[in-house]
Amino acid sequence: MTDEEPDTASAAYTERLVGRSGAGWKRLLDVQAPYRRNLQRLLGDRRTLDVGCGIGRLLRHRAPGSVGVDHNPHSVAMCRRAGLTAYTVEEFLARPPAEPLFEAMLAAHLVEHLPPGEAAGVLKPYLAYLAPRAVVVLICPQERGFASDPTHTVYFDQAALAALAEELGLVVERQYSFPLPRFAGRFFTHNEFVTVARNP
Repeated sequence: MTDEEPDTASAAYTERLVGRSGAGWKRLLDVQAPYRRNLQRLLGDRRTLDVGCGIGRLLRHRAPGSVGVDHNPHSVAMCRRAGLTAYTVEEFLARPPAEPLFEAMLAAHLVEHLPPGEAAGVLKPYLAYLAPRAVVVLICPQERGFASDPTHTVYFDQAALAALAEELGLVVERQYSFPLPRFAGRFFTHNEFVTVARNP
C-alpha cells in the first residue's frame, strides 16, 4: 500500500486514527456525543465485546467489563495504555468462552475494511462469547463516508448488513440511518447504516 493507503494493521494506521479523532475542533465541539448517546440507547449497560475496537474511541464509553478486540497490535497497545481491556484477535480467540458471557457485541466500521466475502467468517468466532439474546450492533458508513477512506473495500448497505446478520444466524430487529436521514449519506461523511440484531 502507499503512504496514503496504510495497512490497517500498521502503526501508521493507528497514528491516522489518533490524528482523526484528536483534532482540536472535534474535541471542542464533542462531535462524538450524538454517536455515544445512540450506542448508549442501543446497548445500555450491557457488557460489550467491541470487535474492531481500533484505538478505543467507543470502547472507553461502554459498560464496565467490556472488552475490545482488534487485529492492529499498535491500536490494542494504545487501548491498554488508556486503561482499557483490549486484545489482539489471536490473544482473544485463544481464550475459551467463559462466564459471564458478553451481553452485547459491537462491530462499528469494521466489515467495510475486510476482503470481499470474509465478513461472516471474521465475525462468526465471536458469537461463541455471547450470551443468549445478546444484542449485536453492526455499523457501516454510507456513500460519502465509504469513499472517504482508501482502506474501505466492500460497501455494505442495509440489505447487505441484514444478509450478513442472517448468515451469522442473528435475528435482525431494526435498521436505520444515523444521525441524518438516508439521503444525507451521499454528502455527509459521518452518516451511518445501523443494524440491530440479536443472538437467538
